[in-house]
Amino acid sequence: MTERPTALVTGASRGVGEAVARALAPTHHVILGGRDESALAELAAELPDARPWAVELTRVTEADVAGVDRLDVLVHSAGVALLGRIADLPVADWRTTMELNVVAVAELTRLLLPALRHAQGHVVCVNSGAGQRANPEWGAYAASKFALRAFADALRQEEPELRVTTVYPGRVATDMQRGVRAQEGGAYEPDKYLTPETVARAVLATINAGPDAHLTELTLRPSAGPVT
Repeated sequence: MTERPTALVTGASRGVGEAVARALAPTHHVILGGRDESALAELAAELPDARPWAVELTRVTEADVAGVDRLDVLVHSAGVALLGRIADLPVADWRTTMELNVVAVAELTRLLLPALRHAQGHVVCVNSGAGQRANPEWGAYAASKFALRAFADALRQEEPELRVTTVYPGRVATDMQRGVRAQEGGAYEPDKYLTPETVARAVLATINAGPDAHLTELTLRPSAGPVT
């Protein structure tokens, strides 16, 4: 029997990460990355072939990835959005944003490169519309997402045996988006946003593209509601 390919998904305890993990579960052994140990364990119990991987991504080490010798798919979905005017946003918020949205992604990828190379694997970075355009009060978040885009572009050129995809969703109906709207002082209107499942299907489409196809970038926007 052919062994299932292995996928590691960060931010898998909720939102887009959880949806991506569920989408991959029928065909992959899924490693569920995140901080909420109980939520990851509950999700792992629901899926046919999954295990929780509770970890603080900003402090991941070689010991944390020990035993992952082959990795077919790595999906970076974890992230944080702290909004505010540049004149007002404290340095701690900038550091938190960059550490989780960029530095943790770079370090986890670095640690897993041997396993990814072994499988000639696929790295998917779930970015944002803010990675294509910066708006007022989104400076720190947009800067982190522009940096994430640069990271993916550099990785694609440095590791030509890997496939590297950046996915740019617009607003998604998640707890994170609820927090964003609270920071913006606006109403949370999930009917106007993408669903996590729609984003997950887009991620899956990039992964399932034939071996002769390398989908480097994919942009999704809600059919109704704001463009950002």
